[in-house]
Amino acid sequence: MAPQQFLFPSGVLAPIVTPLHQNYKIHTGLFVDHAFQVLDEGCVGVVPFGTTGEAFSVGVKQRMTALESLVSGGVHPSQILVGAGQTNLGDTINLTRHALEVGSSGVLVLPPFYYKNPSSQGLYEYFSAFIDEVSDSRLKIVLYHIPQVAGVGFPISVVKKLHEEFPGVIAGIKDSSGDWGNTKELLEIKGLDVYPGSERTLLDAMPLNARGCITATANVAAPMLSKIVKSYLAKEIEEAETIHSLVMGFREVLEKHPPIAAIKAIKRKQARETNWNQVFPPLETLSDSAASEVNEAFEKMQNSFSLL
Repeated sequence: MAPQQFLFPSGVLAPIVTPLHQNYKIHTGLFVDHAFQVLDEGCVGVVPFGTTGEAFSVGVKQRMTALESLVSGGVHPSQILVGAGQTNLGDTINLTRHALEVGSSGVLVLPPFYYKNPSSQGLYEYFSAFIDEVSDSRLKIVLYHIPQVAGVGFPISVVKKLHEEFPGVIAGIKDSSGDWGNTKELLEIKGLDVYPGSERTLLDAMPLNARGCITATANVAAPMLSKIVKSYLAKEIEEAETIHSLVMGFREVLEKHPPIAAIKAIKRKQARETNWNQVFPPLETLSDSAASEVNEAFEKMQNSFSLL
């Protein structure tokens, strides 16, 4: 039997935030710089246009242009997993074909989420039609399960059926449900790359053969998160646990605030770049006091990590 081929090495992927000009156009220079930064700091991949990237505030053409800027800017396509899920087959197919054309490693795809409570068969037929229409041997799909935001998720039975019916195409799943029981069940599916959507369960998931995690925190804490995975794989469990505790202390403060605005407030201070503080309406930037709180927590984590 041939060894399983993984989309990415074991590690952390950053669902990168999207920097904006004052007119809400994507600041492609900062976008490319940020992707390089998190990769240089240890991430094994970047995920443009996930939830943290404000994907559904960005038009299809603007997404394509920004993705092209990442590749033309020097980010290797094999390090990119593109958020491509839409509420309709046409746009999902177009974004996916474009991602494949630029050479991306794969696409992260939500279930169609406008109509709520779809049947399992309906979800299966949507993805079957999607795969058939794309009709490309390069296609690798990571399902995106975030029902508390999308309002629609992937039942375990649908994940299993898609993985069995489309081997090599349904490559993995990002489980952002926050339901550890659900993540554990997914980790039992042989040959499926499973990524928890938070570092909170990272050290519980790694012993069960998780590939790592895809977490918004990696936008600002990539060195710490990548070191957790490296330490675990090197069987330096105590060190992994110590660093994980530092990150979780920071995350407790981060989660008190709208996460996208909080991450951008940290980026603004660290990069000394005011454009980082822009978010798409209806999201709002943090107040000065909230921005100070998250930056203090970030700097405390950073300082503690430097002393290890």
